[in-house]
Amino acid sequence: MSDLPASPVPQGRYVPAVVVDGLVYSAGMTPRRDGRLVLTGLVGAEVDLRAAADAAGISAVNALVACADAAGGLDRIVRGVRMTVYVACADGFTALSAVADGASAVLAERLGEDALPVRAAVGVRALPGGAPVEVELIAVLR
Repeated sequence: MSDLPASPVPQGRYVPAVVVDGLVYSAGMTPRRDGRLVLTGLVGAEVDLRAAADAAGISAVNALVACADAAGGLDRIVRGVRMTVYVACADGFTALSAVADGASAVLAERLGEDALPVRAAVGVRALPGGAPVEVELIAVLR
């Protein structure tokens, strides 16, 4: 687990994550590495399904890192509770769940299959900076 990247840097006036009553809530995280988007565009137009799922995985790692940093370490996270995956997509694109599976795969790898949260996958017109996906995570702490 020590191979997690550095904590994401906020792209506006907010904090990456907060802890309240035994839960940690992440801000929406896009597929950024070192503060830069690794991919932009609409899924189903400029971005294919595989690249979108990979981007969702990067976003989920960023959300997990933000949660771990706010909580005092990844070992404090017991399980995911809820994850929302927003997908900026072209009209008619409906494989939202397949994109969100990229985020779920990362959480299963990092936390274990039994720690997966409930999930929503939502198609939207646009996301910050032209990102194809954005992930929010809520997790329970020990």
